[in-house]
Amino acid sequence: MDEEKEVMNENDGGDIESERMYNQPLLIKRRNTSSQIAIVGANVCPVESLDYEIVENELFKQDWRSRKKIQIFQYLLLKWAFALIIGVGTGLVGIFNNIAVENISGFKLLLTTELMLKHEYYKAFVAYAGCNMVLAAAAAALCAFIAPAAAGSGIPEVKAYLNGVDAHSILAPSTLFVKIFGSVLGVSAGFVVGKEGPMVHTGACIASLIGQGGSRKYHLTWRWLRYFKNDRDRRDLITCGAAAGVAAAFRAPVGGVLFALEEAASWWRSALLWRTFFTTAVVAIVLRAFVQLCSSGTCGLFGEGGLIMYDVSAAKVTYSAPDVLAVILLGIIGGIFGSLYNYLVDKVLRTYSIINERGATVKILLVITISLLTSICSYGLPWLATCIPCPTDASASCPNTDISGNYKSFQCPSGHYNDLASLFLNTNDDAIRNLLSTSTVKEFHISSLFIFFIAVYCLGVITYGIAIPSGLFIPVILAGACYGRLVGRLFEPISKLDVGLFALLGAASFLGGTMRMTVSLCVILLELTNDLLMLPLVMLVLLISKTMGDIFNKGVYDQIVKLKGLPYMEAHAEPYMKHLVARDVVSGPLITFSGVEKVGNILHALTSTGHNGFPVIDEPPFSDAPELCGLVLRFHLLVLLKGKLFSRDRVLAGDEVLRRFAAFDFAKAGSGKGIKVEDLDIEEEEMDMYVDLHPITNTSPYTVVETMSLAKAALLFRQVGLRHMCVVPKSQGRPPIVGILTRHDFSPEHILGLYPHIRFRK
Repeated sequence: MDEEKEVMNENDGGDIESERMYNQPLLIKRRNTSSQIAIVGANVCPVESLDYEIVENELFKQDWRSRKKIQIFQYLLLKWAFALIIGVGTGLVGIFNNIAVENISGFKLLLTTELMLKHEYYKAFVAYAGCNMVLAAAAAALCAFIAPAAAGSGIPEVKAYLNGVDAHSILAPSTLFVKIFGSVLGVSAGFVVGKEGPMVHTGACIASLIGQGGSRKYHLTWRWLRYFKNDRDRRDLITCGAAAGVAAAFRAPVGGVLFALEEAASWWRSALLWRTFFTTAVVAIVLRAFVQLCSSGTCGLFGEGGLIMYDVSAAKVTYSAPDVLAVILLGIIGGIFGSLYNYLVDKVLRTYSIINERGATVKILLVITISLLTSICSYGLPWLATCIPCPTDASASCPNTDISGNYKSFQCPSGHYNDLASLFLNTNDDAIRNLLSTSTVKEFHISSLFIFFIAVYCLGVITYGIAIPSGLFIPVILAGACYGRLVGRLFEPISKLDVGLFALLGAASFLGGTMRMTVSLCVILLELTNDLLMLPLVMLVLLISKTMGDIFNKGVYDQIVKLKGLPYMEAHAEPYMKHLVARDVVSGPLITFSGVEKVGNILHALTSTGHNGFPVIDEPPFSDAPELCGLVLRFHLLVLLKGKLFSRDRVLAGDEVLRRFAAFDFAKAGSGKGIKVEDLDIEEEEMDMYVDLHPITNTSPYTVVETMSLAKAALLFRQVGLRHMCVVPKSQGRPPIVGILTRHDFSPEHILGLYPHIRFRK
């Protein structure tokens, strides 16, 4: 088999052929045929798998045997301390985001309103559109030049990471910086995007930064942080970070835990549930403290509307048979609109991925174009609305000239308001608050709701995928609340439910139709709206919309993960896998090492392949017959070769390795910071010397017999969180290993490439 195919089979981060593939367009017809590269944020980059398996070699065993009770206690205490730090950090970022967005957007909207009151309408548009385009260009420049991985929601990337897929800078400090400030600038620019998706990515970045276990580059490595130098502990911390992000975005701590459980994490256990719950509780306390602090007006234009809270508990919740029929109708509408939304987002992302490959300048121009289009819609469409007399019993001031509120005067005379301006010329959070307002049945014309729905639906589709941090939650809630209120107006003669509650149910239906989550969305919405009496109806509408949407396509995050080319392992095996066994997808030739191997052979294998794991086989005189000793990792080999513990004779040197090295020396470095082959300085005479691999070999790798069903092997691979799975022969007298299965070998593209007709077998 040629070298390229060999590298493709088992590459988990190798550089062979990467330059050639990196410079090519990612996908022909936008389909990824390699598990080596993917779109992360707005850029194409190499991806690799993570080592979630515990490497049980002699060094690891000696390290655990030498640990005292105080060190074990320290390890457990640090886990909780890190959860606390993640909660505080994510809560503070959430507060900063909200205060910054409210103040920047407030300044822009006040400036526009002042010019409108002076009847300087053209100047008002220039000021509004100019502010938006400057903010949008700044957000795009941050993404294009500093951290392309920060573009988009970030939830698909976090979801893939927790599934075992890593990519360069996916959780880097630069990505965190751009995610925070880019999200503030993007939301303030008036785009139909939310800061909720980016908050999940932000929480994961904060957790990753803490979980790196210090920095060797800046000599900030402490002995007590060595426990966290592995992907397994980092995965748990990043799960806590993702949950904290949702809690900070929605003020929904329980919803955050359930989101991590239902959507983000691929592996879960009860101990992790405790820690994520603790993390989100910390976030809730931090948010509450700052809301109290800002209630006195010390945070500028940031007021009660700054942190999302759509309280609908004032409305009386009574419903009858017609209301249940309306809810069922909303669920069906949500499923259809949601699946259509996912389809359109998929098409737009495919188009934008081609455009974004043209370079940073083109990315920024695309963002500015969408910004101008959004500004034209937001400022131009309210001119189509007729002025409505202010209600006599209005609890809020009417018309409203402040930065937020239900009744925007726009171009209307005194005592009148423009209902479309009340939705468009507001922050997205305030627009949702207006749509969910209760006891305001006739506040919005049916025609205005229809126009706003069409505009938000279309703008939401074309905005996602440009090079700014952008979340999907807010556009979906906006559009859903709009058609929910519309249905409420149509059912008004026979319904007992308030139109504000219909708007809530509409938002729930559209969320269920796009994201296909149920439990977490239900709890998030109830925590958002503070109305437990709506629980049965929200549950019903979510179940119907998810079921309806599943008929047509997958959830939006699942679609984006696939579109980006991230090699995500599903929780279920594909039906065609039942017709294959493990040996059918193993590619060769297999590169193996002896228990005591020549330095030159190891160096040749490391330089000529991108493999991450190599089987180690013991042969006479070290065993009676050839037998599988275990699996050795690429990084461990590099550390061992750099230590130059070589011998001229082919002898065991395990005790010397255990004395010279500590387990911490083989701990995994942060992304992109480990030893590379180029860092080795091997002399010519050392190439013929030997090195003992036994002390660093994982002697208990997961193995499956070659006749095991591929479907069963795929489930085992995913559930245990493996990077390598050894395939061993069924009969005696053959080499002790048939091959190695990696994530790539389970990908549909690889399997259907080998067996193109198997898809059609029942």
